Amino acid sequence: MPRQSRRPWDDDNDHHNLQLSLPSRPDIGVEVDDQPDQLDADNEIDTSATWAGYADAQARGPQPPPSWLVTDDGAIDRDRGILKTGKEADVHLVERTAPDGRSCLLAAKSYRSRQHRLFHRDAGYLEGRRVRRSRETRAMATRTAFGLDLIAGQWAAAEHAALSRLWSLGLPVPYPAQLDGTRLLLEFIGDDAGVAAPRLAQVRAGRDELAALWFDLHNALIRLAEAGYAHGDLSAYNLLVDDGHIVMIDLPQIVDIVGNPQGPDFLRRDVTNVCSWFSGHGIALDADVITDELLDIALRRE
Repeated sequence: MPRQSRRPWDDDNDHHNLQLSLPSRPDIGVEVDDQPDQLDADNEIDTSATWAGYADAQARGPQPPPSWLVTDDGAIDRDRGILKTGKEADVHLVERTAPDGRSCLLAAKSYRSRQHRLFHRDAGYLEGRRVRRSRETRAMATRTAFGLDLIAGQWAAAEHAALSRLWSLGLPVPYPAQLDGTRLLLEFIGDDAGVAAPRLAQVRAGRDELAALWFDLHNALIRLAEAGYAHGDLSAYNLLVDDGHIVMIDLPQIVDIVGNPQGPDFLRRDVTNVCSWFSGHGIALDADVITDELLDIALRRE
């Protein structure tokens, strides 16, 4: 199975760099402090899970799809195990094989059933995403079983839409292959053996390597602000390091900086979280200066 590749990251935004002078981003290698996410043999695999064929999906990613994605009718999806479990969603590794033997790896993100839903932080994020029907709005507000299912569907659809837009803009995010209800099939970020790329929090690196990673992340934050968005829940735990480059994940809560009344607060929290991590690892950053820069970029687009 050939290595899946994303569109190359565009390094031409060096004029925005406030904290580091990096005229060109160096290629780097990093070490991993802890074992990266990988198949958990101790977790029971849900072999009953099925995914719609590409042609039958509720929604598909930006067109045309990347060449590595198997879209053939008759392709078979095989669940290879659990990559990650969380309060709101589980992520499985899926291998999709075409009738001619071509295959690709996908990350299947399934939002939990209503019995296990813990979307306790959704109120602020869902500002501006209200549904039109009053019955559905009431159900979501009162957390009925029906309302919880609606919330899960909103989060899945919001993540697919956000990833589609950001991937199309060239940001470093997984390609969203397809959406089926509360389940997403995403580009797998990792190696051909099914070992996921490590989180930024797991990486051990010297100052030059960390500076290069900050260069990546700063450019990604600028691109997000230019599009009018903040990640909404950014930290070193939902940033992956793949081949020495930053990839952003977990984007269901993406926030409209201007349209959401709490948008600037979410942006400031995002920036403070990542700046604190980098500062704690020897890269001194001013979160207030960077937040003001990004907020100014977002406001200029209005």
